[in-house]
Order: sequence, then C-alpha cells, then structure tokens
Amino acid sequence: MRMDLNADVGESLGAWSLGEDEALVPLVTSVSIAAGLHAGDPVTIARTLELAARHGVAVGVHPGYPDLAGFGRRAMALSPAEIEASVLYQVGAVAAFARAAGVGLRHVKAHGALYNRAARDPDAAAAVARGVAAFGRELVLFGLAGSALVAAAVDAGLIVAEEAFADRAYEADGSLRARDLDGAVLDDPAAAAAQALAIVGGSVTAWDGTPVPIRADTICVHGDLPGAAARARAVRDALAGAGVEIRAPG
Repeated sequence: MRMDLNADVGESLGAWSLGEDEALVPLVTSVSIAAGLHAGDPVTIARTLELAARHGVAVGVHPGYPDLAGFGRRAMALSPAEIEASVLYQVGAVAAFARAAGVGLRHVKAHGALYNRAARDPDAAAAVARGVAAFGRELVLFGLAGSALVAAAVDAGLIVAEEAFADRAYEADGSLRARDLDGAVLDDPAAAAAQALAIVGGSVTAWDGTPVPIRADTICVHGDLPGAAARARAVRDALAGAGVEIRAPG
C-alpha cells in the first residue's frame, strides 16, 4: 500500500507568520504552496520552495480565491472563465519561482472555498481542470475523493490524485464538515492518526456516525492549523507502522 502525505504551506504573508512550515515540511511527501491570492507572497513562495527542495518533498501549487482578508475561505461569485484564468495565473506565478530554483512542479491543489466549490459544482470543477491543463497536463490535480473535481480532471485528460483529510471531519455525503460547525477539525494527533488509518482501510466515520466509503491517493494534514507538525508526525508514524509506503504520487 502506498499513500502520499501532503500539507498546504507557504501561507505566511509579509510580517504575518502562519503555520509550522520548518517543522512540518520534513514530515510530508508533498506540499502545496500558496500562490499569493489567498495567502503567501513572493518571498514566502521562494523560501518555501527552497525548504521543500532541501527535504526532497514534491512541490505543488495551492491556488485560491483572490481573498487575502478572508484567507480564501469565503464564497466568491467568480465565473468559470475567471476561475480558469485565476488558476492558470497562480500556477504560473509559482512555476516562475520553481524554475528559478531548479525545482519541478508536480501537482495543483485548490484552496479553501474554491476547493469546496469545485468539489460539488461541475462547472467550477471543469474551470479548475482547464486552468491546470492550460499550463500542462503533466501536473497532477488533487481533488476531494469522489468529487466533481476528480471527474473533471479525468475528463480534461489530467492525472488525478483523490484526496482525503486526516484532520477534518466528514459529513455523511462524503463532503467536509464546514469549519464553522462543532467538531469540524480533529485537533488531537491520535484522532488524526486514527482517521488516516481508516482512510487507508477504505472508510471513514462521518460526524453523525455514518460510515463513508472512501478511496484516496493522498492524505492531507492542514499546515495552517496549530499543532500541524504534531498531527503530521502522528499520521506518518501510524501509516508507517501499518506498513504503508509514504511517497508522493507519480
């Protein structure tokens, strides 16, 4: 059994520091770097790329809505054409720094409200997939397991990695529990590790107790949450202890 362990990183902005990237990046096999619209800035992008390269971690782009004030977690009425162009713009921005650093890009993973919209809205999903494909079909598109974005990636001829979450609660329909609801985040490292093992086993337990079948290629530990490194360590140790080979897709 193989599984990628990914984290969203590079989300600091200017004098504002967010996350535990120095401790977190060495524990995962893939990172998605914020591209400057929901979080991040040019210096942070360059610094995070260098950190990932130093630890041999696969690098991807983390495009979000243009929403610095809301950290990309607020719904925005972007049209499909605007989503497509925005995704391409953000992939291109990180790609420029990756090229300068001699680092190859491996994947794209949408952030926050854009990710959740693309998971359920086929038009938004197709727009994200088109934006990635316009840059290059060699990039892997990460999408919520079983979602509209996975289907759109396949339709666009992209390689897809279906994603599940160690540190987020699920609803019975397989969607992520909204962050403003109780229990949406699994803070306890042991709980995150247990959910990661359940994901490998093919099923998670939803917030209401419903078993939810799931098939995943990559498991996410959010980098913006306090205690991210401790959760990533617990998840990594649990997967390794279960005989799972932890490595990036491709």
